[in-house]
Amino acid sequence: MTEQDHERKRKPHVDDPALDPYEIEFLPRFREGRGSRAPFINEHGVVIGDHEYESPNSPLSQWSEDTDPAVMAGDEWVHPFKDVGFQTAENRDIFEKGLPPQGGIFMHRDKNTAYGVGDPDDSSDLTEKGQPE
Repeated sequence: MTEQDHERKRKPHVDDPALDPYEIEFLPRFREGRGSRAPFINEHGVVIGDHEYESPNSPLSQWSEDTDPAVMAGDEWVHPFKDVGFQTAENRDIFEKGLPPQGGIFMHRDKNTAYGVGDPDDSSDLTEKGQPE
């Protein structure tokens, strides 16, 4: 039996064509209370969870310089089981392996934006209240 056969036996749904391409194997503790696995239509008439991520009503399909990105903020734009964001290594570690997130996950990979902050000569640009002039 090959390693791939062992994996299929351990996770029989891995090759299930009914699974959305963005769906991952959540640990049992992360499956409960998430909501329905079925796609839903949000208040803007956009289907969420159909794995196509293209809809004529979506702001992404009608984007312009006048579009406020906040229009796509909120849970109504994210499917509880089928979201492209679940495919990141960090999210798979959390939801499939139960590994807690590592510190500094929101830091830029190769830029230290805090470089020099707190250096003694840094205070020269601050007022008495510690605010920039």
